[in-house]
Amino acid sequence: MLRLYKKSLLGFSLVWIGMYVVGFSLADGFSEKLGIAKIITAPLGIVLSILLLIWLYRHDLARASGLRAFRGSGCAYLWFIPLVVISSCNLWLGVGMQHTVLETALYMLSMLCVGFLEEVIFRGFLYRAMRDEGTRCAILISGVTFGIGHIVNLLNGAEFLPTLMQICYATTIGVLFTVIYHKSGSLVPCIISHCAVNMLSVFAVERGYTAELAVAAALTVVPLLY
Repeated sequence: MLRLYKKSLLGFSLVWIGMYVVGFSLADGFSEKLGIAKIITAPLGIVLSILLLIWLYRHDLARASGLRAFRGSGCAYLWFIPLVVISSCNLWLGVGMQHTVLETALYMLSMLCVGFLEEVIFRGFLYRAMRDEGTRCAILISGVTFGIGHIVNLLNGAEFLPTLMQICYATTIGVLFTVIYHKSGSLVPCIISHCAVNMLSVFAVERGYTAELAVAAALTVVPLLY
């Protein structure tokens, strides 16, 4: 992997994207067959996250990949305002317990790993791989790729319209995360926000298409304004 990383960071990024998408899709499928949501996905996410962390720190690539503390002036922290808004989106229309305690714990562990892995892969790897060809183009591609990646949810039984809305707001959020990473050199704020969005989704209550559309519009507009 180190040889591929040094030879082509873009190729390395695409390999990780492929492993992540295929691995988590298969794990979700097997989990459903076993009758316990995320029973396979959560352990897979933990293993992949630990292996990636060990690999990055072993080869002294963690800081280059954005795993370093955020440092900036007081004004720079204004960039965290939309992250607070985005992080709370799954609680806007109420809170409920949709699963058993075990499934809730597995879901939250899985989503924690998803937030970490996606930020490192799409921002720490993919964005940096394209940055030398043009920052603006790299930011856009990173965000769009991140958004389109959510189309895999259709393979796991998600409905078309909610998935389409998710792709739209995930794209703009992806662009915002990439801009924050570009300006600060740190993925930590993005990882925290991404993990919060994912983990809190397990407590989101069922909502109709009108409510879904309103939330999706808000999550699209807020990043666009920034």
